[in-house]
Amino acid sequence: MNRINMFISFEGIDGCGKTTQIKMLEEYLSREKIEFISLREPGGTEFSELIREILLSKKNKLNGISELFLFEAARSDLTEKVIVPALEAGKVVLCDRFYDSTFAYQGFGRKIDLEAIKNCNFLAAHGYTTSVTFYLSISRSLSSERTSGKELDRMESSGNEFFERVIEGFEFLSETEPDRFIKLDGGESKEQIHQRIVDIINSKLNHDKVK
Repeated sequence: MNRINMFISFEGIDGCGKTTQIKMLEEYLSREKIEFISLREPGGTEFSELIREILLSKKNKLNGISELFLFEAARSDLTEKVIVPALEAGKVVLCDRFYDSTFAYQGFGRKIDLEAIKNCNFLAAHGYTTSVTFYLSISRSLSSERTSGKELDRMESSGNEFFERVIEGFEFLSETEPDRFIKLDGGESKEQIHQRIVDIINSKLNHDKVK
């Protein structure tokens, strides 16, 4: 198996196609015999999965600050126990969401101070950042269409205005951090999106080799 140190996350609102693209990338890495682990946020450790249940359950009425700290606690545990050891072992880390979601959902969506969000993210990620983040961009209307009939969790039930602000947050990141936070058209075919992802990853790997 080939060892490549790379941290890749996927972002976007529900229905954007993250799960499909992660699965396709897993299959590609397996074919290329590249060692990887695949994670989700919040989750990935026993402690973080318990926090996930709290965050997503409609039974729990949480204010934005409590929500923020729960996400960061789950992230800190996952980073320390799983992400850092995997990167140090030379593996590719795939993550369904990382701290960019907190910036978009709690910063823009819940309207919490963005500098406070950045500081919390830095602490919870133990100073680590992603090598590349793929943002699958879709409209709120397409998101609603794709998730129609699905039972919504607490976060998914936050309403249209909230999700329009979340989209604004993701768009802001794609404009201010274009080298790391890469916007892809989530309305394209899954094959087209996957090929773009593979091309970008290979380009970054080749660039690192030149260095």
